[in-house]
Order: sequence, then structure tokens, then C-alpha cells
Amino acid sequence: MKTIKAMSIAAVAALSLMSAASFAQTVTATSLTLDGAEAKIAAQAHQQNEQYKIIEASNGNVVHMTAELYK
Repeated sequence: MKTIKAMSIAAVAALSLMSAASFAQTVTATSLTLDGAEAKIAAQAHQQNEQYKIIEASNGNVVHMTAELYK
């Protein structure tokens, strides 16, 4: 009984990690402007035939932007 329970827990953990990894991918880009960084993100999304959602952007001397790609 303990073996079956341990195998079930391991299977659920593996499937949950697999499904989360298959839905979203994080990408980053840097540029001198917000528009430039977003254009780089859009190009990465287009190359992988996916949509994107910007989840972070910060600026100092350059703009750093992070986005999630999804189908």
C-alpha cells in the first residue's frame, strides 16, 4: 500500500511539473527604450508562434523587460 501511495504522489508531482512547463516560457530583452524591448519580446514570441504577456519592465540606463510566452 505504501508503494502505491508513493508512486501516486510521484506521478502527480511529475505531471504537475510537466504541465506547468509546457504552458509558459519566460523570455527577457533589453533595449534603450520600452518600445525597443517590447519589439524584441514580440519577435521572440512570433518566432515561436506564441503570444506574450509582459510581466516586468524596469529601466535605468537601459530597459529590461520580462514576458511570458503562451499558446
